[in-house]
Amino acid sequence: MYFLIAGVGLLLLKYFELGFVAELSWWWVLSPFAMAVAWWAWADSTGYTKRKEMEKMDQKKQDRIERQRQALGMKSRRR
Repeated sequence: MYFLIAGVGLLLLKYFELGFVAELSWWWVLSPFAMAVAWWAWADSTGYTKRKEMEKMDQKKQDRIERQRQALGMKSRRR
């Protein structure tokens, strides 16, 4: 996500010819987009994306269980 934000920022600066970016080559300006593609390819191939999604789901599940325990007046198991 950060690569996309940087890429869009550089693209706008290059298009409107602002600052030092106006003098840069288009290859430098478009390189954050290539890095974003590389990051997504790596994250998907190693399972990083799926692992983070599962961690989020597990945390939501634990929070829901904790809220139900609190509603029933039971003590928390967390220490």
